[in-house]
Amino acid sequence: MHGLILGIESSCDETGVALVRPAGGGAPPRLLAHALHSQISMHQAYGGVVPELASRDHIRRVLPLTQAVLEQAGARLAEVGLVAFTRGPGLAGALLVGAGVACALGAALDVPVLGIHHLEGHLLSPFLSADPPAFPFVALLVSGGHTQLMRVDGVGRYELLGETIDDAAGEAFDKSAKLLGLPYPGGPALAALAGQGDADAFRLPRPLLHSGDLDFSFAGLKTAVLTQARRLGEALPARRADLAAATQAAIVEVLVRKSLKALEATGLARLVVAGGVGANRALRAQLDAACAARGVRVHYPELHLCTDNGAMIALAAAMRVQAGVARPARDYAFDVRPRWPLDAIGAAGA
Repeated sequence: MHGLILGIESSCDETGVALVRPAGGGAPPRLLAHALHSQISMHQAYGGVVPELASRDHIRRVLPLTQAVLEQAGARLAEVGLVAFTRGPGLAGALLVGAGVACALGAALDVPVLGIHHLEGHLLSPFLSADPPAFPFVALLVSGGHTQLMRVDGVGRYELLGETIDDAAGEAFDKSAKLLGLPYPGGPALAALAGQGDADAFRLPRPLLHSGDLDFSFAGLKTAVLTQARRLGEALPARRADLAAATQAAIVEVLVRKSLKALEATGLARLVVAGGVGANRALRAQLDAACAARGVRVHYPELHLCTDNGAMIALAAAMRVQAGVARPARDYAFDVRPRWPLDAIGAAGA
């Protein structure tokens, strides 16, 4: 296809816009510019994301961010040949903002639009890194409410190997942090505090670690953290760093062990880690060490692209078009899919 690809991400509490230039000859697309606005400060007063407030803030931010990205790239809106947006999963109202703006821009420019799966964006985001992966690989997706292991044989060729049956790893970080009295967003705060504690001070459960399958469960860990915090009572502030370190150690051990088991089951020697929890330093360090000992290559997104962003949406659209599995259209009647299994999109999308 001709022209630049504009990507819009609005699935939750971050508004992201980016421009990528498709490449030929099998080379990965090139990121020209991206801009991101986080709503963390707005939601802190509520201790979590308020969907209505998130949607309204996306409305305020998306067009100014689009203008900023065009200026940063030195590009004109007329150079855009495709507008991509996050179709799901996510908050329905937030998704509708991005979809509505994308389809309005597409109609105004008379260019096609393409709805992208949010997790596919995360899955492919390491292709924008200095060390991009090659197919096939095992992917550990640890993004927000999602923890999944996938076999990835190509763009749109995804096989679910295992997933969480209750809380995801990101939720375990956030909910445990709240139980420890840490501010929103809890995950990064818990990880920072864990660096000051002793992970062996408390022995917390590793749910499903020996289940014989590749599924995850973190709800029991959260309950164990609650129980331990109540036992400590007034002593909790003095022991908070130790309990944070023990919590992080339990989550990371399960993620690492299950990832290694997925590599063994598939016979693959390449692992991709994507999603916000993929930025966790303890997880990266343990995966790097374990995979190096087994001759396995590990790939991550750049740190600034681990959280939700427009670059991953534009990238996924470019790779779908390049692989011939996309269906961009000038049909500007849109819908969104707040619940949308990644392995259901197939090679032709949905």
